[in-house]
Amino acid sequence: MILKGTFLHAPTLGELEIRPNAYLVTKNTAVVGLYDTLPPEYEGQPVTDWGDALIIPAFTDLHIHAPQIINRGIGYDKELLPWLETYTFPAEARFADPAFADRAWKAFLNHLWAVGTLRFSAFATIHKEAAWRLMELTEQSGLRGLIGKVNMDRNSPDSLREDTHASLADTEELICRSREELRHTRFILTPRFVPSTTPELMDGLGQLGEKYDLPIQSHLSENPSEVAWVAQLHPDIPTYTQVYEHFGLLRQDKTIMAHAIHLSDGEKDLLKNKGVMLAHCALSNTNLSSGIMPLRQDLGLGLRCCVASDVAGGHTASMARSVAATVQTSKLNGLNHPDQSPLSLAEAFYLATRGAGSFFGDVGAFLPGFEFDALVLRPSTLDALVERTPFERLEQFLYDGDDRNIAARYCAGSLVEQPFPELELA
Repeated sequence: MILKGTFLHAPTLGELEIRPNAYLVTKNTAVVGLYDTLPPEYEGQPVTDWGDALIIPAFTDLHIHAPQIINRGIGYDKELLPWLETYTFPAEARFADPAFADRAWKAFLNHLWAVGTLRFSAFATIHKEAAWRLMELTEQSGLRGLIGKVNMDRNSPDSLREDTHASLADTEELICRSREELRHTRFILTPRFVPSTTPELMDGLGQLGEKYDLPIQSHLSENPSEVAWVAQLHPDIPTYTQVYEHFGLLRQDKTIMAHAIHLSDGEKDLLKNKGVMLAHCALSNTNLSSGIMPLRQDLGLGLRCCVASDVAGGHTASMARSVAATVQTSKLNGLNHPDQSPLSLAEAFYLATRGAGSFFGDVGAFLPGFEFDALVLRPSTLDALVERTPFERLEQFLYDGDDRNIAARYCAGSLVEQPFPELELA
């Protein structure tokens, strides 16, 4: 496949490469090269010419709650723990109904496709059947996902509290089934967070992680009340981060921890040594009054970080908005911490493309050997009134664009159409 257009990507943190009127060649799923002039060996082959369109890497969202897509934009007068009890848990209980889950999952995948998120790591619910259905539908969609059945056996409503042994058995069944039946959708272990998982459950999940060499996702130090609660539940373990380590849930280079706002220096050292990916959720952190992650400081310390939406703590699944919010909150953080300079838009864009994509491997940039994920962007009628540079066009899309700007979507080398168009007619 050969595409022509203006390509813009961020190969490294803070670096933007812009290639006007360039040719990108792919073979199977991967990029062969990006060329200013088409090499002679490709002459005469068909070229998809996108004209003056801007082509950027598609987004990867490493922290999103799939069932909460129905709750986005609701309840932000509450902090984290009351919000979970009032909105999150009742919504997730509805996924015990397979028909409801099927329709909601299709709408979720259609929505991610629309906003340009073509790879993701998602929390499903505790329900084995619902989690499996999300995995099946993701496999059909053309998107790439890491999906986990949520595990929780304490401090949760009766409708969502699992038996410890049943939770582990259901989890192992899904691990094995996904390996046997799916090619592109993978399982990720998903203890909700320490307060909702007993030591026995966390220990069992840690053993499953070792047995099957699995990635893990959870929450860490999102809210001061949550941090204090963990200290009460585990008085014998010095820090929240060390609770996860104690139970084998900080797997080397295979763990995503969302939020990570209120951390000690020692916790940061441990997270760095373990290669944990910290998912920065700027919209959620402000909506639920959780705090501002010191992202500049964490990057300076060498921690792995990315930008994520955290729907429905975040009010939109649009990673473009999360990129913009990342810059905005870093500016506010810089007012009280002059030693921590705000992130540039180029840096935040990197964290939502190459930075997040690195959890999937060579993803998120137009480099040789990288899987080809891309969005083809066209300006709105209003934005087209004034001639802009490619970077200015990226800015306008990130701050005020939407799915109407996306003319085409490519994932792993293939053009991806709307996954479930029939849903709109039902």
